[in-house]
Amino acid sequence: MSKGENQKLKLLYLLDILNEYTDDEHNITMQEIVKRLSDCGVNAERKALYNDLEELRTYGIDVIGEKDGLGYNYHIGNRKFELAELKLLVDAVQSSRFITKAKSKELIKKINGLTSKYHADELNHQVYVAGRVKTMNESIYYNVDLIHTAISADVKIRFKYYMWNENKKQVYRRNGDYYSVSPWGLTWDDENYYLIGYDDEYKAIRYYRVDKMKKILLSDEKREGKGNFKSVDMAVYSKKRFGMFDGEEIEVELLCDNDMAGVIIDRFGRNTPFVRQDEGHFIALVSVAVSIQFLGWVMSLGDGVKIVGPDRVVEQMQDEVRRLNKAYLDD
Repeated sequence: MSKGENQKLKLLYLLDILNEYTDDEHNITMQEIVKRLSDCGVNAERKALYNDLEELRTYGIDVIGEKDGLGYNYHIGNRKFELAELKLLVDAVQSSRFITKAKSKELIKKINGLTSKYHADELNHQVYVAGRVKTMNESIYYNVDLIHTAISADVKIRFKYYMWNENKKQVYRRNGDYYSVSPWGLTWDDENYYLIGYDDEYKAIRYYRVDKMKKILLSDEKREGKGNFKSVDMAVYSKKRFGMFDGEEIEVELLCDNDMAGVIIDRFGRNTPFVRQDEGHFIALVSVAVSIQFLGWVMSLGDGVKIVGPDRVVEQMQDEVRRLNKAYLDD
């Protein structure tokens, strides 16, 4: 048998064929393998293919042969990713606001390539990207890469930061001046990606939405704020902030209905102190950065949760209620 034009690539094409056309529910015959290799410009004899399949097994590929009459059918068994794991990855991509529609589709297509064509069809059936609210900043991936580069190089970054105005136009904050920030980490919260950095102007740790950062530049200046960052458990620090808005950090007492225990634990963790109040209520002691966003979160829980201390936080809530009352009820 003469050699095909891609004969040296036979093992690679064989592995591609097994990965794409087989899984635990779908096998391929030796005859089909020969045909598909031929379509790839590779000529193959059955006897040689048996040796090739054994080489793939030696390499670590879980090639399974099942007796079928006089011959065998083949498929890939264990893979690097199980179908359930790939579904989780697809869900994460399509539900992430900081990933644009175009990049979501591109990433999901790449995830599809990690399994057979049949399982890829299952993944496609669960894609609902089109109607999701997504960021419109296509440069976010390059932003993240530059931030990681700056962290590795121990240097500051400079960038412009924008907001949306009433005309749906992007308007730079600080009159278009560059922010100078020492990047110390990235966090994903409330479906958004945030840079955690030490701001030169405020001399404190601040959060910045990565999708609202533009024109990022690496600086020659070394990072500052290491002491501030090391003294803070960032996982705990993030948990105390609502929508990543800053405010005075204080221990707040929340009077909660018993059926609100899950809500409190989901937000603040299982180590949150609970003090029994009566048969139907408990007091939760939580450390939070008190902001309008926190007060709004408490309001969203209705009668199930009430701020009962300290007095100044209760007064802040009362002021907010009066403000809302004036805005919506006063004639």
